[in-house]
Amino acid sequence: MNDINASKENEEGLVILYSLLIFNFICCFSKSIKQQIIQPSIATSDVEYIQAAKDAYIYGYPLVMMEISKRVMTNYETASSLGAPVNQICRKEEFPDDKFRAVVKPNCDTYYALAWLDLSQGPLVLEVPDTRERYFLLPILDGWTNVIASPGKRTTGTQAQLFLITSADWKGKVPKLMKHLISPTKMAWLVGRTQVNSKEDGSTVVKVLQEGFHLVPLSSYGKKNYTPPTGKKDTSLSMKPPVKQVSEMPVEAYFNLLNQLMIDNPPFAGDSSILHEISKLGIGAGNRFDLSKFSNAVQDSIKMLPQWCKKYLADLATKKEKINGWLIFRGLGDYGTNYDLRAMIAGRGLGANLDADALYPSSSEDADHEKYDGSKHKYVLHFDAGKFPPAKAFWSITMYNLENYLVPNAINRFALGDRNDLKKNPDGSLDIFIQSENPGTEKVPNWLPSPPGTFNITLRIYCPEETALNGSWIPPAVVKAD
Repeated sequence: MNDINASKENEEGLVILYSLLIFNFICCFSKSIKQQIIQPSIATSDVEYIQAAKDAYIYGYPLVMMEISKRVMTNYETASSLGAPVNQICRKEEFPDDKFRAVVKPNCDTYYALAWLDLSQGPLVLEVPDTRERYFLLPILDGWTNVIASPGKRTTGTQAQLFLITSADWKGKVPKLMKHLISPTKMAWLVGRTQVNSKEDGSTVVKVLQEGFHLVPLSSYGKKNYTPPTGKKDTSLSMKPPVKQVSEMPVEAYFNLLNQLMIDNPPFAGDSSILHEISKLGIGAGNRFDLSKFSNAVQDSIKMLPQWCKKYLADLATKKEKINGWLIFRGLGDYGTNYDLRAMIAGRGLGANLDADALYPSSSEDADHEKYDGSKHKYVLHFDAGKFPPAKAFWSITMYNLENYLVPNAINRFALGDRNDLKKNPDGSLDIFIQSENPGTEKVPNWLPSPPGTFNITLRIYCPEETALNGSWIPPAVVKAD
């Protein structure tokens, strides 16, 4: 009897045990189902890969943009106003117009003296003429768009000067009377600018100054019979605007170009953190990026990076606080680890100067926080007497379309500034009329033509005074005039 009772108790215990096991199984199964429902479809490792790819794309954007710009601007057999082979100067002899597409946001204030440098070929000597107190600057950008030196009136004066430009690993002796400029990257870009006050003044600048800028290899310096080598024109090379080319570049090609460029244009010590992050993708100097090694979800996301980057950089600008409708970015030309700002400026205005050389307040909306539209409104930018843009050199306002290129207009006027014969009001104040239609004879001197549609404007303050640098002077808001 006791055996029978014990048997029954054992059976009941087994039933309870089995019930508990089934209950636990159901709970675990339900939990598993729930986790599958609420958990993202992309695994954690894939999320990390996608974020690393985004960071890598932004990080490398300036270097890739520089390389594509160099290819376009050096695809010439001989130097001319259109372009020049590597290590030769392209001298601009007129202001850009609405057909100019080599760089975004070109200025209409100075004549350019441009040269793409390949310092792997050896040191270069830059000869600068006496500019006779005329304002000029010759910033040199490394491959990552940092300004490594900015010779010019502000820093080195206007007398005749000699500079020796070398890579960081050059071991030679600097000749006497030459100032040594060292680039941390083998690729560099000389973006010289010389003040031009009018079309008539331009001829003087060309004959006296532009032709006085010379760039020769150190090994050939002083040789009277030196002739620059003929470049190679690649007819298969795309001459589309560099911004467009980069946006259309397949991501795998983009990252592998970045890998190759980083060999001669090494990252900086401060980049160690991001370099560690992106190395998991196969991105680093001399590495090989292989898109196919990632999951389909990661591949699909990476392929969309160009579109994502365009929107991301645009959003960065729109999210920045505007003052009186103006965006003022500071810290240009010396980016450190601010990769977002560096990439954004590379896409919006490649070749930007140091703040001390120029500030670039830009505006795309009026005092009512509405986007500019020349088909709907006329606008006025009013400066009170004594409160004009505080520039030690000069200032100007330039009209651009939403792609940041100059726009056609009836009088071929793309910029307006203090070098123009502006008409002040009786109280000494100044009105700039921004509209698509001719405002009438009396107002034409102060007319900055706009397109019959959307646009944006950029104020350039060359050699800004301290009030502009510290933010105590801000441009006034543009108001509707109708």
